[in-house]
Amino acid sequence: MPTAFTRAVSPTFADCELTHLGRQPIDLDRAAAQHVAYERALERAGFDVVRLPDLPTHADGVFVEDTAVLLGNHAVITRPGAPSRRPEADSTAAALADRFEVHRLTRGRLDGGDVLTIGRKIYVGQSRRTNCAGIVNLAGVAGRLGYEVIEVPHDKCLHLKTGATYAGVDDQGRDVVLVNPDWIDPNVFEDVFLVPSAPGEDFGANALKAGERLIYPSAYPRTAERLRTLGFTVDEVDIGELEKAEAGLTCMSLIAD
Repeated sequence: MPTAFTRAVSPTFADCELTHLGRQPIDLDRAAAQHVAYERALERAGFDVVRLPDLPTHADGVFVEDTAVLLGNHAVITRPGAPSRRPEADSTAAALADRFEVHRLTRGRLDGGDVLTIGRKIYVGQSRRTNCAGIVNLAGVAGRLGYEVIEVPHDKCLHLKTGATYAGVDDQGRDVVLVNPDWIDPNVFEDVFLVPSAPGEDFGANALKAGERLIYPSAYPRTAERLRTLGFTVDEVDIGELEKAEAGLTCMSLIAD
């Protein structure tokens, strides 16, 4: 059975790192309930949801995607751009060690949210959280595993996957990338069919491919309809409280399928 690794919302979640958004009051109970609903959506998609150890003193611990890049049977442990988050990566490495061959980045900065894998190509955003040294380090590890790394500079959103995600194969057999063209240059992607997020739905380019489904934020109905028109099964969930911490659907799980 495919597996999705998650981590609980920390009691200190309201103290999360913020880069592009202003700080707003966060209802912790509501955020935790939305996260549980997200995990239920993963289960509906056929995934075994495995929670990594709680990190109650780490406000951003729920964003497990930033701490590792899963490539088949390999787990590349990252070096998150916010130094306060480095212990999260250590916890993830320990938890995944019995399931994956673990590799560790040793220099630079790299958040997993900046890593978008499509087949054997890995697009990596160069951002405030991910720098050139981190990308070069990942390219060295991933290259030995048969992947090509393509750098994507951006500065208008937190991570590459805030503004571009892989939706899967549509009903015409095309690889589809959902993108906000105001944030991410669509021309960097090769041999894919591009679907722009709907006007006024700036954060609508973050969808989570989970098996044969797309898990998608309920706040962006027009973009969801574009995806359904292409034949995708879209399971909408409310992550409004989590989004106050610059959350995207992809950042709250590590997908192994």
